[in-house]
Amino acid sequence: MNTPAHLLVNLAVLGRDESPRYQFHILIGALLPDAPMFLFYFIEKVIRKIPEHVIWSHDYHLGSWQNFFDSFNSIPFIILGLVIAWKSHSRAGQFLCMSMMLHVIGDFPLHHDDGHRHFFPFSDWRFESPVSYWDPLHYGHIVTGGEVFVVLISAIIVFRCSMSALTRWFVVIVGVSYISFFGYALWVWV
Repeated sequence: MNTPAHLLVNLAVLGRDESPRYQFHILIGALLPDAPMFLFYFIEKVIRKIPEHVIWSHDYHLGSWQNFFDSFNSIPFIILGLVIAWKSHSRAGQFLCMSMMLHVIGDFPLHHDDGHRHFFPFSDWRFESPVSYWDPLHYGHIVTGGEVFVVLISAIIVFRCSMSALTRWFVVIVGVSYISFFGYALWVWV
């Protein structure tokens, strides 16, 4: 799923009845598994000025980058964080880790040949799903339609259930960024 989708889905699943303080941790947890990818893209595209096709066909697959990405998508690391948060009675830490786990679980069936090693560092195994959230050769166009529907439902749930004006504004901002992402993707990759 695209990052804005994770933000809204995680907030709808974990945070619609929580205080804004915990909603913030849910949002950070939804963002963290994708954060290394944003840093990677910024370094490769903006700083190193690497062409798009080289970024995704070569640099993305380098071992050092893969280890960095997979550390933030590692189920063992997330469970460790959850146990530490639980033992220290940190509700905020628990929400952050639960949100990371929900992100990872949501991504797991949606990566064909670009999935993470979800059991890193204990295993190099990657699940190769028959579907992809982005690749039209693996039903990406269908998955994208489903994702848009889930995002819309999640946005409605969060917007209607939230008492916080800040959360409602956040839903609007994420919705705009979600639409903007598709515009950027069409501009850069098509």
